[in-house]
Amino acid sequence: MISYLPRYIFNFIFFTLIQVLVLNNIQLSGFVNPYLYILFIITLPFETPGWLLLLLGFSSGMVVDIFSNTPGMHASATVFMSYLRPYVLRLFAPREEYQPGTIPTMGYYGISWFIRYSVILVLAHHTFLFFIEVFSLAHFFSTFLRIISSSVFTILLILVAQLFSQGKKQGR
Repeated sequence: MISYLPRYIFNFIFFTLIQVLVLNNIQLSGFVNPYLYILFIITLPFETPGWLLLLLGFSSGMVVDIFSNTPGMHASATVFMSYLRPYVLRLFAPREEYQPGTIPTMGYYGISWFIRYSVILVLAHHTFLFFIEVFSLAHFFSTFLRIISSSVFTILLILVAQLFSQGKKQGR
């Protein structure tokens, strides 16, 4: 995991900068808010301890909160997603378990596995974030529409980012 440290520091900075400088300014009629910064948590190594996942989720969410003026909303949603991540990984674990030294990306486990894995985490993050933002069920259907539309756009951005990061084909 130490050998991945510079890569993940770069990912943290890169995805956070893309989020706060570009994606936070994209809002199509208030319903599409893409959140690419969560890809940092999604692609952390399998061996990442739970306490570190929660700490990194809080840190990445809090940085986005600071720049978005949304005190604690992104931090709490990202911590929730970080908490769910080990359970989702266990849900989709291959029979022979995960290969040591691999990371949860399309290059290692294929597009089908990665889409199922990332869709659940993105939906969990967006559901938590948007319901805590409105803090009411009065606008349930409009909030649900925001969750779905933002999740679709976020997943498309995540898939594009995964395609760009694949470079050379990684082994299974």
